[in-house]
Amino acid sequence: MSMFVDVTTIRIKSGNGGDGAVSFHREKYVQRGGPDGGDGGHGGSIVFLADEGMRTLLDFRYERKFFAQPGENGSGSNRTGKNGEDLVIKVPPGTRVTLKDTGELVADLLHPGERRVVLKGGRGGRGNARFATPTRQTPSFAQPGQRTQEYEVQLELKSIADVGLVGFPNVGKSTLLSVVSSARPKIADYHFTTLTPNLGVVRQDGYSFVMADIPGIIENAHEGVGLGIAFLRHIERTRLLIHVVDAAGIEGRDPVEDYELIRHELVSYQPRLAALPQVVAANKTDIPGAQENVDRLRAHLGDGVEVFPISAATRQGIEPLMHRVAAMLRELPEPEETEAEEVTLEHRLEQTYEVSKAGDIYLVEGPLADRILSSMNADNRHSVSYFQTALQKSGIIDALRAAGARDGDTVCMGDMEFDFVE
Repeated sequence: MSMFVDVTTIRIKSGNGGDGAVSFHREKYVQRGGPDGGDGGHGGSIVFLADEGMRTLLDFRYERKFFAQPGENGSGSNRTGKNGEDLVIKVPPGTRVTLKDTGELVADLLHPGERRVVLKGGRGGRGNARFATPTRQTPSFAQPGQRTQEYEVQLELKSIADVGLVGFPNVGKSTLLSVVSSARPKIADYHFTTLTPNLGVVRQDGYSFVMADIPGIIENAHEGVGLGIAFLRHIERTRLLIHVVDAAGIEGRDPVEDYELIRHELVSYQPRLAALPQVVAANKTDIPGAQENVDRLRAHLGDGVEVFPISAATRQGIEPLMHRVAAMLRELPEPEETEAEEVTLEHRLEQTYEVSKAGDIYLVEGPLADRILSSMNADNRHSVSYFQTALQKSGIIDALRAAGARDGDTVCMGDMEFDFVE
């Protein structure tokens, strides 16, 4: 039997940008060729795609790292490096992608074929040909490609269904689903026969909708007891609930008490679920003594919730129940698509640096400082001039000044030291 996996964690990283090239034109009889270093290619992006052929996140149990292809470095003759290919990660429809550390929503893929670019590839660095100016005709430096950041994200599958079947184990939810749809869930006369959410398409009165059979919820499920808490997320997107109870009380259970216990679990997990429109399917009414419990249920619930006596085993009462469910769905508004803002992952680490002081020396450390330093050729005055401009634009000069640096003080970046100049 294949495992059903609906929550997992993976690591993603888009491709680094390729480095720009330092190159000068070389040709016979041409003594002083100009700069012709090409740009680096852009790195591949991370793309999520909702694939209707997938039903579980099981594949991600065996593959945890998804790194896109980096861009190629530039080369001479103004040749730009090849862009890295995007990495497309296929997930089942209904999958939410969130940042593991913060819980921020990255993507919510509801519909088959839906795509989200969640992490763009790094930009390719500019070759030295890009830095040539009338006063800087032979730049001997180029820009490195943008380095990208690795992220840990959580994938969470929430089934997309119009109707959710809820109730204690062994009350007949799977049997009801098999009767009204083409779904063929495993059915047996013992608790927790259903170990995964089952989906079935129901066609009633010219109207089609999706019904989900959720594994049986038990008391204190919202606290992690039993199987129900693991699958309550699969009814979060439903528009209507069918609450199935055992009207015959075969195992000595009270259907009125069971109804209230399940309602309590829904409220405790997410109050919105208990507020969803619902009907009660009082199952197993073909067994003697069940009618008394049906009457008790109706008296307990009053006019707020309709109770339909049914027998999923004999198909008695199924038609009126499904006719009412179809009518209610027609009147209910279509589910609103998630309006929660999806954060765009950026390569934030590359933009960070830190200024500190060790004795009389000011230290500048961090990815942004390393990036600026790597593009400088200390033996070339044009490169040094570009380096100084980059320090100013990045805010490092202002940060040094705020830290107390004054004209002539020593600044250390990586393995290079220079004097601070106001």
